[in-house]
Amino acid sequence: MPTESPEARLEHYLHEHIPLSAAMGVRVEHATCDDVRLSAPLAPNINHRETVFGGSAASLATLAAWALLHLRLTREGLRARAVIQRSRMQYERPVPGDFEARCRFTDEAGWTRFRAMLARHGRARLTLSAELTYRNERMGGFEGEFVAIASP
Repeated sequence: MPTESPEARLEHYLHEHIPLSAAMGVRVEHATCDDVRLSAPLAPNINHRETVFGGSAASLATLAAWALLHLRLTREGLRARAVIQRSRMQYERPVPGDFEARCRFTDEAGWTRFRAMLARHGRARLTLSAELTYRNERMGGFEGEFVAIASP
């Protein structure tokens, strides 16, 4: 029996634990601890202008960043719940079709501080950014502050 890919495992996890991701038709295109790329079709995310609904765009970007944090916590065996505390979404252009959100991790020093705070205080914050794209063109940007709370 073949082993399930990291993308398939993450997609299954998202659809099972965050039902909105299934309703949106979210697909995991790429999933590593340094780079997560999610996609979603226009049809279940359409607005009255026949472009992507802003809430769907923000949700996909939030999911991309959350998923990256989830993968990093899992990789290092850190038992913690990750939640979004604060976010900002910038909509630069209307998205007329299937869209993607990508979050890349580049701050290893920040990750070291995050891990130390989680170990010391049972709680830590991390800011992540994601880019919203349509056909590889930037359509918007997301920045979110996530909090991880250690689980017993």
